[in-house]
Amino acid sequence: MTDADQVSTFDVGRLAQAVLDQVGTVVVGKRDALELVLAGILAGGHVLLEDLPGLGKTLTARSFAQALGLDFRRLQFTPDLLPADVTGSFLYDQRTADFSFRAGPVFTNLLLADEINRTPPKTQAALLEAMQEKQVSVEGVTYRLDPPFHVIATANPIEYEGTYPLPEAQLDRFLLRVSFGYPGPEEEWDVLRRRMARRQEEAELKPVVNAELLRGMQAALEDVVVEDSIGRYIVALTAATREHASVLVGASPRGSLALLLLARAIAAFAGRDYVIPEDVKAVAVPVLAHRITLRPEMWLRRVDPSFVVNEVLETTPAPASGALPSYAAGPAGARAT
Repeated sequence: MTDADQVSTFDVGRLAQAVLDQVGTVVVGKRDALELVLAGILAGGHVLLEDLPGLGKTLTARSFAQALGLDFRRLQFTPDLLPADVTGSFLYDQRTADFSFRAGPVFTNLLLADEINRTPPKTQAALLEAMQEKQVSVEGVTYRLDPPFHVIATANPIEYEGTYPLPEAQLDRFLLRVSFGYPGPEEEWDVLRRRMARRQEEAELKPVVNAELLRGMQAALEDVVVEDSIGRYIVALTAATREHASVLVGASPRGSLALLLLARAIAAFAGRDYVIPEDVKAVAVPVLAHRITLRPEMWLRRVDPSFVVNEVLETTPAPASGALPSYAAGPAGARAT
């Protein structure tokens, strides 16, 4: 029996807090944002970090890779980057008089796609297949990516010159979007103090788990129970974004699924094996805001999609139920109240 076979939902919460403590020694004062990033990884998805330069996006990705014991590669996206630079390509080997495949940086456990909106759509599409299908296709040959595979992408929200905005279909592939914001004065001084204390630029973190144990933690989240009323609440929240007066295109069913998966992770962080409405509310904005397309006039009024999601949260009644989920109630469909 391996370590991954023995992971319980309680272990997930304990190990996740240890990972966050380790990453928090380098990324200072952003515990809530770091918790969202880790929840996205444990839920099996990909994370978009959208924030201003110099706020620790790249450092966050590298730190999580070290703390999770994952193979890590960083790919700087530029306007001249080709799909083969992401996936790899065939090279002619003169010794064997044949072509051999040279794997690209996407063949890793955790890929940092730095400034993903600076590369053309064709290259973005090459990464999209890897994100969605966990595979890449080169010259008609398909190569599977070894699990776990996660993408942490960064984007600058204010500098649009020479960029290629991500289409809605690709934004929808990111489980959630996270922003850090500027640190407070004490937090910023803490960053400087820790830099002087370690006497070097790079910070090396000891792994808390490894790839196999991470897969066990991800599998353990399947044991986190979601009662029917909570599931219907998730559906109601997503559907409300489609009916909001300020929204042109609301969140898709993939948004509902993302809410479900991330709410499970948040529940496990709290040491619970069941989801409560507060778990859903905690992840609603980072999950749904980037999946919403506002009406053109709303941009002129500087309405932010997160405001729409917050309004939806305020107007959608949350459930209060102690019933068992129907999918776990047994063949007779018995329910407990």
